[in-house]
Amino acid sequence: MNKRRPNLQVALDHSELHSALKAAVSVGHEVDIIEAGTVCLLQVGSQLVEILRGLFPDKTLVADTKCADAGGTVAKNNALCGANWMTCICSATLPTMKAARKAIQEINDKNGEIQVELYGDWTYEQAKTWLDAGISQVIYHQSRDALLEGKTWSEKDLDKIKKLINMGFRVSVTGGLDTENLELFRGLDIFTFIVGRGITEAPKPAEAAQEFKAEILRIWG
Repeated sequence: MNKRRPNLQVALDHSELHSALKAAVSVGHEVDIIEAGTVCLLQVGSQLVEILRGLFPDKTLVADTKCADAGGTVAKNNALCGANWMTCICSATLPTMKAARKAIQEINDKNGEIQVELYGDWTYEQAKTWLDAGISQVIYHQSRDALLEGKTWSEKDLDKIKKLINMGFRVSVTGGLDTENLELFRGLDIFTFIVGRGITEAPKPAEAAQEFKAEILRIWG
């Protein structure tokens, strides 16, 4: 039996500002966490975070920068615009991650956090150094490119997620999630399910978010 119910996070995976904001307005009040997506951040910068904070003053906002360098500067800029959390890519150096964590907590206090995005090659030894540095959130991916190649969630993925949870991480998962495959994660203490197009490109995005929440409630109670 899990100790808590997973969050639902919407990823605004859009290439321009107008469509990202349109999606945010349609589903923002239905989810727990709103993510300013990487591509749109690259297009318009932290302006996206600033507008989202104005629209949703009480929501947890993530700046999905996938930061690889200049962690302190990037974290400070996004935190000043209203981001609670920011992502770093797992290949970033530990000093980059530490600088990002320090900067975001200077503005958000204990509410400021860094999430490590797990892409490509990483090791549990690396992960232990993140925990030792006070970074306890990781995001486990099935990448869009992998999904396009026909790859799906496997027992190997679930075993890795379980090991990360047992190490002490709060593990969020993302990539090809729908209301049918949430059942695969039953029995795991998932921190957050992150869903992009499965919500924002649904015919009725708010209803799609509600369906995800209902399935989370059914499985985790």
